Amino acid sequence: MSALEPDPPPAGEHIHLPGPSLQPILLAFGITITLVGVTLGIFLLVSGLILTVWVIIRWILDTRREMAALPEDLSAH
Repeated sequence: MSALEPDPPPAGEHIHLPGPSLQPILLAFGITITLVGVTLGIFLLVSGLILTVWVIIRWILDTRREMAALPEDLSAH
């Protein structure tokens, strides 16, 4: 192995994948409702914006919580 190639991860190391979530679908729905609201009325526009912002905030908070629960990186030791 050359000096430029990184060392392979140790055997048995797991890759973290997030669990199933409705957040991507809700975000797409919120954006769609917002765009439809631009042409059809203020009620749909505001409803879509509220849903979009709420889903983004929840998604960020959930991701931060998941990242905090991961074990520390042991490669620095």
